[in-house]
Amino acid sequence: MAQAVARPEPSSNDPASTGSNGAVGSEGESFKDVFDRLADQVERVLRGKRRAVHLALVCLFAEGHLLIEDVPGVGKTSLAKAIAHSIGGEWRRIQFTPDLLPSDVTGVSIWDRTANDFHFRPGGVFANVVLADEINRASPKTQSALLEAMEERQVTVDASTHRLPPPFMVIATQNPIELEGTYPLPEAQLDRFLMRLRIGYPDRDAELAILDAHSAGDLAPEALRPVTSADAIVGWTAELAHLHVAPELKRYIVDLVDATRHHRDLMLGVSPRGALGLQRAARALAASLGRSYVVPDDVKALAPAVLEHRVVLSPEAQLRGVSPAAVIGGVLDAVAVPADRLA
Repeated sequence: MAQAVARPEPSSNDPASTGSNGAVGSEGESFKDVFDRLADQVERVLRGKRRAVHLALVCLFAEGHLLIEDVPGVGKTSLAKAIAHSIGGEWRRIQFTPDLLPSDVTGVSIWDRTANDFHFRPGGVFANVVLADEINRASPKTQSALLEAMEERQVTVDASTHRLPPPFMVIATQNPIELEGTYPLPEAQLDRFLMRLRIGYPDRDAELAILDAHSAGDLAPEALRPVTSADAIVGWTAELAHLHVAPELKRYIVDLVDATRHHRDLMLGVSPRGALGLQRAARALAASLGRSYVVPDDVKALAPAVLEHRVVLSPEAQLRGVSPAAVIGGVLDAVAVPADRLA
């Protein structure tokens, strides 16, 4: 049986071997150990939401971006800050408003009279974890400033390209209830988010724990100490890219996305970027559970979060009240898993 993903042998140029803040685990530590320690740390702030925390960290290690669509006050901002502090990375918050300019996001070239030349001043996107708060309140022009950054990890200003620091993750939030004065995210931007999550309200016991923790002052993400480093995250991400995915399972992923492209209730199906994202996320999920191979259940567990926001319902389906969740659920039921084909 395949073993859990273990830390590679350190070398002088291996970013996963050491961390700048000394928080990286010992040599030979498995990925699952690192992941569990991160999840425990983040859950100190986001109480009772282990699944949301787990998927958010899967998104981080899969080099993806996260869209959180939920009501105010459930911990969206705290999640982003907790992840950034737990990996010892830099984080920035960009409050998206109608008057926000693209240069506020990407940066701007400023004339330096002393040097007699233009000097680039980085925008809010230059951080390891960027919180794009209420992203749908900015104009489409400003929203589009994130497209290059999210896909290529770089920004281009005045014909000059500037690389973003790795790891780089955008956590965007939007309120699904208050829609007045908002601009719906275009399909091109939605497709660049690896996952869309809803945190939801905590259960009764978790909310009581939140009240107790708040009284003791234990809920501040700023108080979290790093349990790993940003460099280590980059190293593990490179390792996960080699985690085994059987050919039959790759065909299963392709069959799932292809079924959405021919579904009668969909005007737009899942793109190839969605298939790639589903494979990356499945690798990270498998490793977080202590496996060095992906199984069909990994794909099925992630499909709703990875695929639902990438499809567009047909007008007829909208009139009938069909939801993207119902469509993806039907596709998962209809497409045979590899085990069925090999039986």
